[in-house]
This record gives sequence, structure tokens and C-alpha cells, in this order.
Amino acid sequence: MKNLKSTKTLHNGVEMPLLGLGVFRVEDGQELIDAVKIAIKHGYRSFDTAAIYGNEVGVGQGIRKGIEEGNVAREELFITSKVWNSELGYEETIAAYEESLAKLGLEYLDLYLIHWPVEGKFKEAWKALETLYKEGRVKAIGVSNFQIHHLEELMMDAEINPMVNQVEYHPRLIQKELQKFCKEQNIQLEAWSPLMAGQLLDNEELQEIASRHGKTVAQVIVRWDLQNDVITIPKSTIEHRIIENTEVFDFELTKEDMDQINQLNKNHRVGPDPDNFDF
Repeated sequence: MKNLKSTKTLHNGVEMPLLGLGVFRVEDGQELIDAVKIAIKHGYRSFDTAAIYGNEVGVGQGIRKGIEEGNVAREELFITSKVWNSELGYEETIAAYEESLAKLGLEYLDLYLIHWPVEGKFKEAWKALETLYKEGRVKAIGVSNFQIHHLEELMMDAEINPMVNQVEYHPRLIQKELQKFCKEQNIQLEAWSPLMAGQLLDNEELQEIASRHGKTVAQVIVRWDLQNDVITIPKSTIEHRIIENTEVFDFELTKEDMDQINQLNKNHRVGPDPDNFDF
């Protein structure tokens, strides 16, 4: 039976936890530090942040507190951050990596991602990620918000293919073609905003499925991610929700449940469109 310690093997052999904690829009400060520490206490091993979130310092403090209090070693944790659009370029990206490490207070990251596919810039940034990877300074490298054509363009010149593509992914945006492409290329898909910023929690069909299993809608969605072979990072700072989001390994959605959830797709985004953003 899978559990919170269960991992997926990336194409370079690195083990990445199936479930982690996201901290998008969580302000730096005590609430964040506590959330990370609490999550470690309750068995989380994966944490996802980004330079642009402005909260790497708090995540780092939470990690240190969690390690001190929880008899967990740094090597057992899986920490992800991302390089922001303004720092995409060979030298700039390497400098951005150094800065993220300094803020987090870590010696290495487990996964470093290009946050958005800025045309004309992401290839240079990718070369920097390849260098960091080849030097053994980061365990795995990947991208975020890349569509199929961005991945194809990147891989045309890349020495190393991305290990992960983190994208907006939830029952209203199931990105079937992208998922199929990533599977074929051995790129692990990871979901951000799996709960669609909370907009799906009062969906009647999901509520119905949840009540059949004696679970919450959030738990059903996280389970749907996992059964679709998608790594996921639901965000919460509230202890009982942090725990609740992990209680997804003791039930299974039926094929009918899965199909019903897939049919909720409307190609609807809550975040920016990767083909049309201006930041």
C-alpha cells in the first residue's frame, strides 16, 4: 500500500515523493514556518516553493525546525524551487540558483525548475540547469507551465531532458495530450493548483463521489491525481487540512469515478495561459 513516503522514480533515478506541500501565496513569516514544520511532523517529505513567491527564507526556517524537532535528515526531504522569468539566462540563472539556496539555507536542491516558458530565454536558462545538474549541485531539473511545443523546442537542443513538468492540473483542466506526451518522453507530470484554488470544493459531482467513499472533495481530487500518475502539491497552512490532504492512501477511486471526474474537464485555467502571458 502506498503512503506519504511513497515516491516516483524520475528518469535519472531520483526518487520524488508522490505528494508534497505547496506554498504558493503563503507569506513569509511564522505561519509559513509553522506549516512546513507541522507538515514534516505529519510525514511530508516534499516541499515546493519558488523565487517569485518571496517565501524561500520561511520555507528554509520551517525545514530546519522540522529537522531539529522531527528526527528527519535533510537527505530524506525533497525540496523544489524555481527560477523566475527576469533571471532567465545562463549566468543569471546560475546566480538565481545560488540566491535561492542562500535564502533557503540549503546546500543543494532536489529539484530546480524553469518557472515559465519565456520565448527566446528558456533555452539559455536550461543550459544553466544542465550545468548545475552535471556539477552535482542539484539532484534533478525540470520545467513548469511548459506546453508540448515548448518541451519540443527545449529538447531539440537539450543534452538532458527535463525530469519534471509542473503544470496547472485539476478536474477542469486535465491536459490529456500534454500528459500523454510527457509519459512518452519520460517526463513526470506534477500538478499545481490541484484543488483549482478551492473552486472545486463545492462541485456536486465531486461531493457525491466523496460521500460514496467517506472522504472530502479535496481527498478525492488528490487521489485522482495519484491514480493518474501525477505528483501533486496541495497547499494549506492549517494543520487539520495538512493532515487531511495526506489521508488518500486508504481508498481507491473506481474506473467509473475516474471517468466521471475526467468528464468535468472544460480546459479551464485559474492561472495564466503558458502561450499568452506577459510577465
